[in-house]
Amino acid sequence: MNRIRPVMDELIGIEDSDSLMSEVLGILQDTAVIPDIGKIYTFQYRPKTSNLQYDANPVVAVTDLFRWGFRGINFHWGEARQYTWQDVVGTLHYVDNEELNDILALPIQNFRLNS
Repeated sequence: MNRIRPVMDELIGIEDSDSLMSEVLGILQDTAVIPDIGKIYTFQYRPKTSNLQYDANPVVAVTDLFRWGFRGINFHWGEARQYTWQDVVGTLHYVDNEELNDILALPIQNFRLNS
């Protein structure tokens, strides 16, 4: 069952990406600390590496797991990115395949340059 579509009307109009992301994370209650390869997750990310351009609210299809973190295709970037465990804020929130188009229609992406 698509958990996002029934509340899309309530989410449209929230313009701050971080506020919108907080709402989305409240809807997507299925969480994980360690992701499964092949599944899609959204989460908040705050890297500590200087001069790194990053997406603070990524939606990622996980492709690889490592001791230091994981790699996956970030749908906002359209490319593979790496995520370290210590820079993931909170937990990973599972996104079902049928929810993917709806979550990507929401402007949750938040591109930043870490200084």
